[in-house]
Amino acid sequence: MHEQTRNAFLAVGAWIVAGIALLIGINFLVTRAMAPVSARMAALSETQNRIDKKIDVLERKIDSLDQKIATGALCRGSQGRQPSPAEDLNKVYVLDVGVTPVKGPKDAAVMITMFADFECPYCSRFYEPIKEVLKAYPDKVKLMVKNYPLGFHQRAVPAAKFALAAHLQGKYFEAIDILMKNRADVSEAKVKEYAQALALDENKLKEDLKNKDAEFDKQIKDDMKLGVQSDVRGTPTFFLNGKKSGARDINSWKAEIDRVLGGKALSGHN
Repeated sequence: MHEQTRNAFLAVGAWIVAGIALLIGINFLVTRAMAPVSARMAALSETQNRIDKKIDVLERKIDSLDQKIATGALCRGSQGRQPSPAEDLNKVYVLDVGVTPVKGPKDAAVMITMFADFECPYCSRFYEPIKEVLKAYPDKVKLMVKNYPLGFHQRAVPAAKFALAAHLQGKYFEAIDILMKNRADVSEAKVKEYAQALALDENKLKEDLKNKDAEFDKQIKDDMKLGVQSDVRGTPTFFLNGKKSGARDINSWKAEIDRVLGGKALSGHN
């Protein structure tokens, strides 16, 4: 009887040992099988860390760009000259109107001058508040847009010439508006589209673009020369009665205009 009991215990023990060995074997196999997964998870974690770092850098850059957008131009170009030293923000520049179209009453007390590159996205963005200003001060504010195409914007000069050709049909500012909305796209199809949208004589438009190219080119270069003389460093650059303006939204424009209207308005224009 005792022998049978002992044999039974030995059999149970053997089963237990076999079970433990089986569990150890399974654990070993699972560990080996999970090793690539663990390595993959570690690699993914490292990749995520690198992505997080890049996102952090991009967010800092975006914050920096937002600050620049809030304070001034971003499309910058030297136009063949070295950057100017710190400016006297109270300086009044003489900005000759010349043959440039002016929108608004001739006797308006306030003149806003914009040096623009029609391909520059910031020109488009900050041009919209100017349109609101003209509506808010229909009798007191006028606008002059001078061309300042940057060398790295390939469509800027052809777009400026399109606006000048449209001016010969009385649609200068309408052309500027449509060019800014379309990032100065002056492909053949777009020019045809613009001509129809602005009710331009398409044949005359094409003839003027061809026959008056040298004239338009000179006018653009004259604008750029004036911009260089007036310390224009990029686009858009705004002047209010000849003095550089940092206004970019409707409220800041109204504040500056109201200060001018409430005091002595310097013309800064001939």
